[in-house]
Amino acid sequence: MDESLKHHNPNPVIRANVISKLFFWWMNPLFKKGYARQLEVEDMYNVTVEDQSDRLGETLEKEWRKEMNKSKGGKRKPSLFKALFRMFGLEYILLGFVLFLEEATKVIQPLLLGGLIRYFTPGSSVTKMDSYLYAMGVSLCAIMLAISHHPYFFGVQRIGMKMRIACCSLLYRKSLRLSSEGLGKTTTGQIVNLMSNDVNRFDQAVIFLHFLWVGPIEAIAVLAILWRELGPSTLAGFAVLLLLVPVQGWMGKLFSKFRQKTAKFTDERVRLMNEIIAGMRVIKMYCWEKPFGDLVKKVRRSETRAVHKINNLRAIWEAIVTNGRHLCMFGTMLVLSFTVQHFQVSSLFMSIALFEKLRLCLLRFMQNGVRTAIDLQVSMTRFKTFLQLDELPESERRDDEEKIPVTECHVNIENISAKWDKEVEQLTLQKVSAKVESGKLLAVIGPVGAGKSSLLMAVLQELPLLEGNIDVKGRIAYVSQQPWVFSASLRQNITFGNKYERAKYDRILKACALNKDIDVMPHGDMTLIGDRGVSLSGGQRARVSLARALYMDAEVYLLDDPLSAVDASVGRHLFENVVQGILKNKPRILVTHQLQFLKEAEQILILKEGEMIGKGTFQELSKSGVDFSSLLKHDEEEEQPPDMYESHDPHQSHSRTRDLHSKSHEHINGHLHNLRQRVRVDSSCSHHSVTDSIQGSMMSLTSIGTEFEAETVQLPEEEERHEGTVGLSVYYKYFKAGAGFFKFLILVILCLAAQGAYILSDWWLAKWSNQEEARYAAQTRDSILRNEYLQRNETYNGTNITIPDVDTHFNVAVFSGIIGSVFLFGLLRALLFFKVAVDASQSLHNMMFGSILRSHIGFFDTNPVGRVLNRFSKDVGHMDDLLPITFFDFVQCSLLILGIVIVAGVVNPWVFIIVVPLIVLFVIVRRYYIRTSRHIKRLEGTTRSPVFSHLSATLQGLHTIRAFGVQEKFTEEFDCHQDLHTESWFLFLSSSRWLAVRLDWLCAMFVTAVSFCCVFAADSLNAGLVGLSMTYAMTLMGMFQWGVRQSAEVENQMISVERVLDYASLPSEAPLEAEEDKRPPSNWPQNGRISTNEACLRYSKDGPLVLKDLSFTIKAREKVGIVGRTGAGKSSLITMLFRLVEPNGRITIDNIDVQSIGLHDLRKHISIIPQDPVLFTGKLRRNLDPFSNHSDDALWNSLAEVQLKQAIEDLPHGLDSEVSEGGINFSVGQRQLICLARAILRNNKILMIDEATANVDPRTDALIQQTIREKFNSCTVLTIAHRLHTIMDSDRLLVLDEGKILEFDAPYLLLQKTGGMLRKLVEQTGKSETVHLVEIAKTAYEKSHEKVDSNVTDSIGNELNSASLHDVSAIVDENEEDRNVNADTVSNKELSHIDEGSNIGESSNIVEGSHTHKSNVGPEDSKPEGQPEDDKASHSGESEGVNEYTLTDIEDASNDNIEDGETGDAVELLGMGNKEKKEEIDDTEIVSKTKQEVDDNDETSKLIPGKESTDAK
Repeated sequence: MDESLKHHNPNPVIRANVISKLFFWWMNPLFKKGYARQLEVEDMYNVTVEDQSDRLGETLEKEWRKEMNKSKGGKRKPSLFKALFRMFGLEYILLGFVLFLEEATKVIQPLLLGGLIRYFTPGSSVTKMDSYLYAMGVSLCAIMLAISHHPYFFGVQRIGMKMRIACCSLLYRKSLRLSSEGLGKTTTGQIVNLMSNDVNRFDQAVIFLHFLWVGPIEAIAVLAILWRELGPSTLAGFAVLLLLVPVQGWMGKLFSKFRQKTAKFTDERVRLMNEIIAGMRVIKMYCWEKPFGDLVKKVRRSETRAVHKINNLRAIWEAIVTNGRHLCMFGTMLVLSFTVQHFQVSSLFMSIALFEKLRLCLLRFMQNGVRTAIDLQVSMTRFKTFLQLDELPESERRDDEEKIPVTECHVNIENISAKWDKEVEQLTLQKVSAKVESGKLLAVIGPVGAGKSSLLMAVLQELPLLEGNIDVKGRIAYVSQQPWVFSASLRQNITFGNKYERAKYDRILKACALNKDIDVMPHGDMTLIGDRGVSLSGGQRARVSLARALYMDAEVYLLDDPLSAVDASVGRHLFENVVQGILKNKPRILVTHQLQFLKEAEQILILKEGEMIGKGTFQELSKSGVDFSSLLKHDEEEEQPPDMYESHDPHQSHSRTRDLHSKSHEHINGHLHNLRQRVRVDSSCSHHSVTDSIQGSMMSLTSIGTEFEAETVQLPEEEERHEGTVGLSVYYKYFKAGAGFFKFLILVILCLAAQGAYILSDWWLAKWSNQEEARYAAQTRDSILRNEYLQRNETYNGTNITIPDVDTHFNVAVFSGIIGSVFLFGLLRALLFFKVAVDASQSLHNMMFGSILRSHIGFFDTNPVGRVLNRFSKDVGHMDDLLPITFFDFVQCSLLILGIVIVAGVVNPWVFIIVVPLIVLFVIVRRYYIRTSRHIKRLEGTTRSPVFSHLSATLQGLHTIRAFGVQEKFTEEFDCHQDLHTESWFLFLSSSRWLAVRLDWLCAMFVTAVSFCCVFAADSLNAGLVGLSMTYAMTLMGMFQWGVRQSAEVENQMISVERVLDYASLPSEAPLEAEEDKRPPSNWPQNGRISTNEACLRYSKDGPLVLKDLSFTIKAREKVGIVGRTGAGKSSLITMLFRLVEPNGRITIDNIDVQSIGLHDLRKHISIIPQDPVLFTGKLRRNLDPFSNHSDDALWNSLAEVQLKQAIEDLPHGLDSEVSEGGINFSVGQRQLICLARAILRNNKILMIDEATANVDPRTDALIQQTIREKFNSCTVLTIAHRLHTIMDSDRLLVLDEGKILEFDAPYLLLQKTGGMLRKLVEQTGKSETVHLVEIAKTAYEKSHEKVDSNVTDSIGNELNSASLHDVSAIVDENEEDRNVNADTVSNKELSHIDEGSNIGESSNIVEGSHTHKSNVGPEDSKPEGQPEDDKASHSGESEGVNEYTLTDIEDASNDNIEDGETGDAVELLGMGNKEKKEEIDDTEIVSKTKQEVDDNDETSKLIPGKESTDAK
């Protein structure tokens, strides 16, 4: 779907010749480009055919299916190893022979060295020419190693890469096929872990596996050579080596044990951090920073203890491995010195060189081979377990190729029963049946947790059926309850891989109200939206998800409550333009809490606890006794005509209009018809009459067309990146965090002492062997002279040859002491280094965590959770695990390299002549490499992230992907992401080898220089010194390039330290607690009076003001509702009162300035029920009462008050039941109720509610509202709500717009303001809902004022001049005859209207649990009465001019004015009134009907209370 992933840049390795491949010359152009400028994605070479993800994935899938087929008989289990071996086995075996040749060269080189050293021994038989040949042989071996080493490593690393790619592709394909049972046995985290960590075992294991057979062969060869040179004493050295092997195995087990413990603690810490970062707003508002901080520190301490144990083991093992050769030589020399009278220098240094090769092969490479083989076996077992999980049967997968005529499409659900978990007895769905045919709408309703979404999952074949059958004919499109948006452009999210068709696309954007949102995006519909759609609002995500479903143009649509995230007016727009518009001819199943739409459904299905408690049309269910009064509360609604905004079939629209019109004359739907007649009479006196009479309450949509402001799209901030190298200050801070000056000084001394002892041991061995060689030479010459005397029969008077006295015991003692110091200093150095590194990691983590915890909330708003969590997972993981061993290895290599160069130079100063230019070359090559390498490393990181983002997005939207049948498209895109990462990884491997080849050639030149310089200066050198310098020079091969690469790796990993340090110095909030003299009294606040004076708020220094000069006072125990459109500043008001962002101006609570006290002093005295339900993993008890401040009885009571007690009691473990990550094992509504119960436990004088019941059904909402009123009766309550009916009985309403207070008064009084904001918001809810809201406001006002002035009462009719509020006047008057209607003045005709309309009034009066509180607001001044009669006439004239409007004009105006988007928080009225269906009537009908109604009802209109005032206005 993402074409940007593809670029054309053919890989030059395809055309490279053998020499170019051997020396990696084909990389030269890239290095040249990388040195000149920063490399970009377009500069990377395309993957070769053999490395392509799709090819590798398909091949491995075929091989795996072969294994699965072979295992069906039960004879053997499927083997992933065999499948992989068939793909890569032959190539891997051939590379093993290359390694064998390289190791053979390593064994031959010391033999040639022995011959060279013998030239320097006294009385040697080796000639000058022979010495040159030996030197040449040693040099050629070095060159051979430089040539053969890198093709092997590059080859096996490439095979490992291909294995990883193939397995990732196979795992991804499998994840797309997992059944619900299979998904239940794994988690998203596990799948991500398999593809991010486990597959990396291939990259490591393939390098070392060959050493498992090469190592023993090499050991046997070395043993044979040394036996010939040193005799049986060789066995002593080998015995030491063999003893280290079981020690290695034992330590490996310990390492694995501690690693598992560490992983457990790390997982726990990262999970905890994930929840803390995601819920930081709640944590700050609930003052939970310190307890959660202690929790993290406790887990971190346990983790650090385990890390310390691991690193102590590492330190011991590093000391053993590094000094393994010395230990072997010590054992050999100990036996040799007491069993053999003489040993040769050449044999000794040959054995040193061979033991060094053997140490590397057995203790490094073989050990790594065993460890990685075990790790790989574990990972492959995990792969195999995952690959054998249940998947959807082939036959049940929907084919998206075949298109079925819409008229033949249907969904038939026959008596199905199902459950998600086989172990749970309770069924998820039980005996549910339904049938949806073409052009029909099935609405599914029910309380929270009823099984509505599960029903759709069953239709999608995601929920396995226990009985019954589901027959679906046609392709399915599915819109999930929680909108799924992936990281791509907005257009890509909608087109979803399909061909872009402009006309179709524009029509869908309009229907889904997305045009204005796209207009304000930086790059229009090509704007990249972040991971999970973080840059979009909830409403925007919902509409994008809906647009995607429409663009698929499927035959069957499953809509899982897509309207809950948008405002009521936008919801109505979507319902009429999408559900009843574009999709009107298709089968549709709509799960909804928006009960106002039920009447427009052909069939309604009511679920409760998985059972079908009702099915039928609205009328059938009403007659059958279904309790709609409790389910729908006040949802009796008027019919509305068909969609006016987009008529897809004009003929059908007109015929339907005539049909509706004829039915109205037959008095079908009784009171609805009469109500419509009266509305037209009333509205005929207004210039809005035509629009109102035809569109009904859709006038609210027209109004928002001109007033609606699209939401701004908040793009995620780019993560800050540091350019260039890591500064010395970072190293300084790192070591300062881990060690003080004294400890660091000791570490430096130990490092130097360990290296000094290392060199000293070899120098002493050279000195000792020289003494032995000199003694042996003197003894030999003395023996020769004696033999000559004897042969000449001369008297033996002695020779003049002095035989040196060699104290073997002294030499052994000194050598033993030096070897002991080597091991001791090496162990202490390693232990201290690792301790410093882990302490630094611990200290930096604590600094970063403390900084994050005290950071401003704006930091978390602008930085995604993943970005912050990355520092605590990946960066801290690097500091704990990788950085210590890498840094230690680098320090060790650096000291060894330095020691080698110094020893070679001191032994033969001529070497320095060669060394100087080699060092210059090295510096140039390294500098040239590092610049490009850094770019490649950055590209590797940036191309890796999309692979896991795509995987994560796929798993989140798995049901949607499968419902749409786009698995192949997603697999293709995954392969594209993998290929892009492969391009960068291939360059990473190639660039590493490019450097290594050149460094090894420099080393080969160094070895050549040293060997020939030794021959040139033969007169001034002895065998011991030559052996020492040559052995060291040969050690440099491999070690030098490894050390240089480790230096680059240290720098890369120090970036993690740099990133942690960045977060360790974030700006901090104000102090949590004020000084003693400034703290408020312990019983503060006693009353809960809130006052602000010119309070302003901006989220950043340069940002705009979001709250502007707010001055208001909320009285003690007053109940205040806060309303306004999206972006009006409602949530910002709570942010300001909690000081999550520091405001300007003055805010006082009970006369104490909140800015003068500590943050905790303020926040712990205010309760908050947040907008988003935040649950933490763990027991339910911990989620209610995280720190055990309340008894179980209190917890159960709080659950009972939010209607959750029964549901929790039904769980197996009650309060101790586990809450899954993010609370996903509870429905969204249940999560919100748990948060509400948690808030109820805090008994504060001030309560703030931020849209806390947005995701629950209306009945539960009503019960919650009742609970809030009862529990917080004596508190000051501030409520932000989408559902106006939850706040219309407030004492006062605070109406915000663009950060300013527009209105602040009793709701009933605000409704009387012509052109008032509240009044507009109420009008947008529809006529019947408007009636209901006015009734609530009026009742509440009367309760707070014993009697409403009759003039004020009647004035509502005078003031409300729109159709919907004329309706209010009439119906309120009808229902309150005893107070507001004079029966003597009402005609018989009017009375009959009242009788027929009374049902509406009755239904709209049902308000469950409504409880109003007293208001301290006085009545508003009555409006002026009396207007000139001329005004009436003029209005009448306006009515007669109604025929100037045609249907087309109205439709065009509607389409122009109804802009796409949400109108704001205040009007998402879930479960409120329905809007009247719009009738499409031609011009003549409108005119004639309007005139007739005016004539017929002329007298009646004069009798409607307040009518004269209305006309006058």
